[in-house]
Amino acid sequence: MKQAFLVFLGGGFGSVLRFLISKPMNALSQNFFVGTFLVNIIGCLLIGFVLGLSSKGNVLSYNNTLFLATGFCGGFTTFSAFAFEKHHFLKNGDFLNLAIYMVSSIIVGVLAVILGLWLSKQMG
Repeated sequence: MKQAFLVFLGGGFGSVLRFLISKPMNALSQNFFVGTFLVNIIGCLLIGFVLGLSSKGNVLSYNNTLFLATGFCGGFTTFSAFAFEKHHFLKNGDFLNLAIYMVSSIIVGVLAVILGLWLSKQMG
């Protein structure tokens, strides 16, 4: 039960932070959803970093990993919003931005996870 609470708490913090970052940035960026894109990339970087630290064995406990990776990063990243926003591009026939956004989100997201793993290795 304690572990479920840690995931719940981390998810709450992540969701609120996602809202505080993505809502104003999406409003400024017109139709490209820069806020969602940024949150997804930061989330990928963070989960790579957290899981990299966790794999070291003595840096993060299992409960800390649950709170940060499963909870916080799970609440913070927005791939359900990512999928929904692609519908906006499709509905408007904006296939170029649809392709750019989808491909760049996936490629930059994977690269951010790799960078997070690399950064965690540099810490000792």
